[in-house]
Amino acid sequence: MTSFTSANFKELKIIIFLTTLYITLTLFSNISSLRIISILALSLDAGTLLYPATFTVRDLIHKKTNSKIAYYAIWLAAIFNIMMFIVFYIVSILPPDLSVGLQKEFGLVLIPTWRIIAGSLIAMVIAELVDTKIYEKVANKFKNKHQWLRVLISNSVSIPIDTFLMCTIAFYGTMDNKVLIAIIISNIVIKLLITLVSLNWIYFVKDKGM
Repeated sequence: MTSFTSANFKELKIIIFLTTLYITLTLFSNISSLRIISILALSLDAGTLLYPATFTVRDLIHKKTNSKIAYYAIWLAAIFNIMMFIVFYIVSILPPDLSVGLQKEFGLVLIPTWRIIAGSLIAMVIAELVDTKIYEKVANKFKNKHQWLRVLISNSVSIPIDTFLMCTIAFYGTMDNKVLIAIIISNIVIKLLITLVSLNWIYFVKDKGM
């Protein structure tokens, strides 16, 4: 059996917590994205309020472990999101208990169109992979200096990629292009503002081996 020292066990708990938090945030974000909200006259999906945090939490996983573990967490999150949508779909098509009612609301709320599902997953995987690569380059360049730059630079590139892919895959052709562009811009602005709030999270954990 593998024995863990107190220090190793503490490190393992942090890694498990960060990975669980990352996957949970992606799940919550994709569910929340099914509702369109209005903030400061900007139209955006509710997942926008949570999703930017996934990039920073993934940065924390990267900082605490390495790029291979970060990539693994991204693919793991994608798999769990696919499983979630499959479960929602299966449950929605199962015959309801008519003594309770048709319960149509479940399917109407939690079963989005295939384009939204595809947009969410494709955008998430590509943007998170890009974020990981850029984070690693910035970290290697500045070492332990200006760690907040790792988050700012990587998020500044990955967030527009994520938003553009998600919105175009999910909504292109279903609305006027001017409206679509406005939604993309408003989502990017909100996500980058949330990134600025989360910059200092990178100092919550120590680098691997420390």
